[in-house]
Amino acid sequence: MTSEFPHPMPQLAGVGHRYLDLPGLRMHVAEAGQGSPVVLLHGVPQHWWEWRDVIPALARDHRVIVPDLRGAGWTEAPRAGYDRETLVGDVLALLDALELDSVRLVAHDWSAIAGFLICLNHPERIRSYVSLAIPHPYFRFGLRMIGRMRASWYQAPLLTPGVGVRGLSGGRQWLARAMLSYSARPDAIAGSDLDAFLGPLRDPAYAHAVCRLYPGFILPEAVRIMRRKFDGLRLTTPTLLLTGESDPVIRADLLAGHEGHADDLEIREIPGASHFLVDDQPDLVVKHLVEFFARH
Repeated sequence: MTSEFPHPMPQLAGVGHRYLDLPGLRMHVAEAGQGSPVVLLHGVPQHWWEWRDVIPALARDHRVIVPDLRGAGWTEAPRAGYDRETLVGDVLALLDALELDSVRLVAHDWSAIAGFLICLNHPERIRSYVSLAIPHPYFRFGLRMIGRMRASWYQAPLLTPGVGVRGLSGGRQWLARAMLSYSARPDAIAGSDLDAFLGPLRDPAYAHAVCRLYPGFILPEAVRIMRRKFDGLRLTTPTLLLTGESDPVIRADLLAGHEGHADDLEIREIPGASHFLVDDQPDLVVKHLVEFFARH
């Protein structure tokens, strides 16, 4: 595989790479294994390398498909398209390009919001769904949640013109480092792994993509949840929601509200993990995935 991107790509044994020309987007996809397909979607400010410790275990029994989403990693970072219709459309276009009628889906952070949207609006495409570190769409905001939102302070500089891009891409990339610090283990995202996530963001186009993602998708979807816009949609996809026991914002004690709206939604808390569950406790995440896949 050749790449026109200036930032080097980390390598993982047994993983192949290719580019797919989707409508309006050239997407990088990492793949490993054979069997029933599992798609893993990363969060921000990460890319496919987030799943480095999960891919080998799942690839023993599954075809594991790990894309870089719009504006991340080695996928293009266009100026537009950071809205719900386009971002969900990117994932559906990926499944179409790979000729996959339905898949198991696992998603972390903002992509988990997109995952819920796919399950609600295109349930035939998702056999089962695992969401990491994001509340379900029937979540009820309350005073305790408002207090915890102080941990999301980094959104203010991201939304400030010029400040977010400089903090993500320039100098020591202080804002990117701060965003990647929400882990329970100090060595969870460090060394060459940290460098792998910081590298693409040094290109201002990718820093701009992160800054566009928040006002274009993340915040509008949070407002829709707060205004209970999803209450009329039923979640029929078997769903597992994983959250870290030391996540500063999203923990299991605040995740009620789905009762009566979902056919099969289970919430579990991962010990020894914060927001970056996959980096903190990859073995425990794999254990829950394998058990959940076996039941569905």
